[in-house]
Amino acid sequence: MQKKIGSKTGALSCNTKAAISEHADTAIEVDCGPEILTGSTRLKAGTAQKLVLNMISTVSMIGIGKVYKNLMVDVMPTNEKLVERSKRIIMEATECDYETAEKHFELAGQHVKPAIVMILTNTDLATATEKLAAADGFIRRTLD
Repeated sequence: MQKKIGSKTGALSCNTKAAISEHADTAIEVDCGPEILTGSTRLKAGTAQKLVLNMISTVSMIGIGKVYKNLMVDVMPTNEKLVERSKRIIMEATECDYETAEKHFELAGQHVKPAIVMILTNTDLATATEKLAAADGFIRRTLD
């Protein structure tokens, strides 16, 4: 079915030369060796697959503009802990103090990316939002 609609397929296996790899456009084969406890695939193999999937999802977040420097900047501040994390991210991304981060976080409607762009480009929310839209949501591109 995937071939008919033109989508790409991937396979993740913890064996080399796995049969499933033959059916995928991209095959990831992680040779973990035998499990320490025979029959318990959740130990090495399960952990290896989780690590690979974490790497793929992290690279995907970078690829769609949710990361600036080494910071996840599309934080959804749904509780106090995440509100404070958002402010710390703004502080680190812009090298500003807490008060500046808090002010711009509130001016940006509690959105981290526009707050960062507002500080780094010394602009208002409307301009920062336009810059982000023109840069496909990538903070780094708003600085060029």
